[in-house]
Amino acid sequence: MNAIQSFIQYLSSIDRSHETITGYRKDLIFFTRFLEAKYNVEPYIDEITANDIEEYLTYLKEKRNYAPASRGRNLHTLRSFFTYAYNKELVSRNVALSVEKIKVQQKERTYLTEEEVELLICMIDHRLIRLVVIVLYMTGMRISECLNLTIDNVDLKNRVIHIVAGKGNKDRLIPISNRLIPLLEDYIRYQRPETESPLFFCTKKTGMLSPVYVNRVITQAVNKLGWKKKVTAHILRHSFASQLVKKDVNLVQIQKLLGHSSLNVTSIYTHTDLEQLSEAINTL
Repeated sequence: MNAIQSFIQYLSSIDRSHETITGYRKDLIFFTRFLEAKYNVEPYIDEITANDIEEYLTYLKEKRNYAPASRGRNLHTLRSFFTYAYNKELVSRNVALSVEKIKVQQKERTYLTEEEVELLICMIDHRLIRLVVIVLYMTGMRISECLNLTIDNVDLKNRVIHIVAGKGNKDRLIPISNRLIPLLEDYIRYQRPETESPLFFCTKKTGMLSPVYVNRVITQAVNKLGWKKKVTAHILRHSFASQLVKKDVNLVQIQKLLGHSSLNVTSIYTHTDLEQLSEAINTL
């Protein structure tokens, strides 16, 4: 549909992030293919019904085994697309608004304790990825933000990391802790290979690191430790936030460090474990 291309161009014009635009495009193309298979013809946007969307969401659930959160994301994409189409008078009404929102059970985020993080770091043999894991845990950066850092983004003199065009295309500053400064200085002076790559974390061979590779090394370390829980680079971001909450850091400050647009998103990190509940009971 030409409407999809127009919508994608619109998202670019309002400075949506590359990741957001890519996700929307993927969702809409997949939806279009579903309709083409259903009707054996390329669909016209003004002929799509709420029933088509409901059948698509059922297909994602029953045939593709999509979790509620993933189906909810697809519905959000379709609502945004049809809102655009309605505003541009490509359709007479936004049929996606007639589709009931998908209920997503809010799960408490998995995170590591300080002791677990130390064990994980010690178990990683790869020197560069070990440093990346430390940085992820001590800054709360997303893996994409960390691996996209350039030399210019890391200001060791002023002790600050500048995130450029993070999620939502937002910039933010993250102070570098006293514990992390000497590790980064040592990396720049003695470990970083001579390369033309502008990236801060890089290898001599490729000039970069991939998120897939980082997560693979983390998984190998987790397996060596014999842990059953799934640990990824993103879990380190959860761990960063959870430990700050546990140390009574103001939630607004945590929100700014994480780059969340809403305080409601940050509030999911206010975990209550059995130890904390026991301490609360014992105050009586």
